[in-house]
Amino acid sequence: MSRYWSDIVSKLQPYVAGEQPRIPGLVKLNTNENPYGPSLRALEAIRQAADDRLRLYPDPAATELRETIAARFGVAAEEVFVGNGSDEVLAHTFQALLKHDLPLLYPDVTCSFYPTYSLLYGIEAIEIPVDDAFQIRLADYDRPCGSIIIPNPNAPTGIGLPLAGIEALLAAHPDAVVVVDEAYVDFGGESAVPLISQYPNLLVIQTLSKSRSFAGLRVGFALGQRDLIEALVRVKDSFNSYPLDRLAQVAATAAIKDEAWFETCRKKLIASRDRLVRELEALDFEVLPSQANFVFARHESRSGAALQAALRERGVLIRHFAKPRISDFLRISIGTDEECARLISALKEILAA
Repeated sequence: MSRYWSDIVSKLQPYVAGEQPRIPGLVKLNTNENPYGPSLRALEAIRQAADDRLRLYPDPAATELRETIAARFGVAAEEVFVGNGSDEVLAHTFQALLKHDLPLLYPDVTCSFYPTYSLLYGIEAIEIPVDDAFQIRLADYDRPCGSIIIPNPNAPTGIGLPLAGIEALLAAHPDAVVVVDEAYVDFGGESAVPLISQYPNLLVIQTLSKSRSFAGLRVGFALGQRDLIEALVRVKDSFNSYPLDRLAQVAATAAIKDEAWFETCRKKLIASRDRLVRELEALDFEVLPSQANFVFARHESRSGAALQAALRERGVLIRHFAKPRISDFLRISIGTDEECARLISALKEILAA
């Protein structure tokens, strides 16, 4: 606390990011990073762009990148917004589109940033409980609201919703903005992008951090009809006209164009995830059905906190959330097959003790 703080600062409960330690030989499965490096075409684009032009400001509209995203998803460039990671895109979305007289709705077990942004921007929010199987029940959102945000697949559970359910939600709330946060959609989920042309209240948000290995570069984007995108642009240009630097723009453009690399790494990770699920279940873990690049699992006789601590002692990092309903679960990012093998080996040692 400080007497110099604005009133809002003392009320905030900031998002706590996953640990980023510098420990040699660590198996790092705690922050949902892609275990495979980014597209070689993207790295080459960075090398070529790292020249005298860095003294100049980047394109504030990220025109080439937006055109590339638009072509990839079959929308117009004017229906694309880009930002400094999907976290920034989400922040602008909360401020520009989700604050209304009626409350914002989102799941009670979900992305930790949602309550943080709601408090930061003074948005009244209601958390809608997921069911006992940690599924989002869309029927529970059939109530008056100003806006809705749902991750699909959800985080930290990894459970996805069918496209038909998302469409029913959009049709039931024509006067409310519905945001579908698709950070993990490339690992098995159904994207809502095909619905954009039919539903002016739909905004879809994605990121290059996961499926395109750009967690360290920070590029995210939103897709929606023009008036929603204009709202985001107005907020962005009132905050930072140059959110994406020149290197991020050229690298992201090249990565999106490299469809072969994307498909190869995506399929490799999905295969590793499915194999890890079988190995965890053989060790008496309950594993929720995941369409993400992580799994959410709990052991029938060991606490999540104890398992996390024991794994860390053995050089394996995973994520544990000391929160109601999920305190016994571990969120385990999918690593390389070698990293997953070390995880399973460590768990066998811990469970045998």
